[in-house]
This record gives sequence, structure tokens and C-alpha cells, in this order.
Amino acid sequence: MARPRRRWGRTALLIAAAAVIGVSAGTAVGYKIQADRPPTPLPPLNQPGLAYPAKPLPKGEEPAPLTAAEDRRVKTDGDLRKLIVPKPKGAVDQDAWWLRNGWEDAPSYARGYFRPADVFEDLVQRDLRRIAAAAWDQDGDKETHIELLQFRSGGYAITHAEQLRDENFEGDGTPLKGSGNGRYYVFPPYEENGEAPVYHARAVFQRGDIVVDINIYDSERIGQAEIRSLAERQLERLS
Repeated sequence: MARPRRRWGRTALLIAAAAVIGVSAGTAVGYKIQADRPPTPLPPLNQPGLAYPAKPLPKGEEPAPLTAAEDRRVKTDGDLRKLIVPKPKGAVDQDAWWLRNGWEDAPSYARGYFRPADVFEDLVQRDLRRIAAAAWDQDGDKETHIELLQFRSGGYAITHAEQLRDENFEGDGTPLKGSGNGRYYVFPPYEENGEAPVYHARAVFQRGDIVVDINIYDSERIGQAEIRSLAERQLERLS
């Protein structure tokens, strides 16, 4: 079963541009109003107490460094493929054209969208580092795809996750508990050229410099609990 192409939303970028214009206009008006007012005396300066020790802690009292298990950076700088949730019992690894030994390149990822050139350009501009991915088949026509996109900065990861969420304009989705900014979606069936409908569920969230994009496709309806459970297990692997 071929996965339907995904949209690449531009609404978020347009809103951001409008916000910048609005802030600029508001700032100009504010300066004009302030310039017409008499000067206001400033209050005396004071120095609040420091929030950190004035001197280094005595030897032996320093906090213990994080262990490898506690330091998320150690996890994500290693083999990213090992952080993908294992496939369920009975599932079979899919021989997907876009997968090469558990990795996916940016052009292959971009080809999954209606506007691949725009997607590829955005990935390059956002300094994509690598994509670890997995795909498996289960009984019937069910396919599960998991992609972990790692960027060279958390800021770019946030931007990418926001755009992925923006493209799911069929609805606002449901917040993914514990993720901070993640959501999951169950879409209406996708039908084309009189073929059997394809049902689609998706989860998107960001953790540090990694964006997780989970997609389930099936010829039968997909429940919210299924996509939520898979997303929660993947979130736990990155925590």
C-alpha cells in the first residue's frame, strides 16, 4: 500500500511574517507616542541577590555529573536507530524504497510530500543532520512508519515540528501528554481514482534536537488509542 503524499504547510510561516509586520508597526507607533511625552525619572538601581554561589563549592560537594542514562545528549549523539521503538510481535520489517539500513536521506523524505522541492530546501536551511527511520507491516494492510529527524540545533527542530503540525489542517489534533508540544491525529480516509480508502493516523512531537514523525496507514479504521500509545512509547525512548 503506497503512502499518500503529505502536505507541506505554509500557514505558520505566513502567520509569523504577519506577526513580524504587526510588531514592527506597533513599535513605530509606540516610539511616536513616547517621543511626545515628558521624560519620566528612572527608579534607583538595585542589585538582586545572586542566584548562584559567589564562590565555587568546596571539593567533594560538587553535584555529581549526569550518568549516560540520565544525559539525553549522550543518547541522541549515538546510534539514533537504536532509539526507535521496536516493532511489535508478529510485525515484519518493510522493504521500503526510502529506507537504507535504518537511515533515510533528505531527498527521500522530501519525496513523501506534494511539494518535495520546498521540503528539501527547508531541511537544508534548517541544518538537518540525519534521519533514522523504521517501517513495518502487520496483518492485513497495516503499515507503520517512524522517522526521527535530528537537526543541529533545538531551535530548528522546534521550527520543523511546528510546520509539521501546521500542515495537519484537517483538525487541531489531540495533545500528546508529556511531550510539551506534540499532537496526534486521526484523519478522514484518503481516496483516489476509485481505489479502496486508506486510513491514516499521525503523531508529531519534538524532543531537544529531534523531531519525531509517526504515521500509521491501514485499509481499516485506526483508533486514537493506537497512535497515542505508539507515540507515548516513542516519547519514553527519548526521555
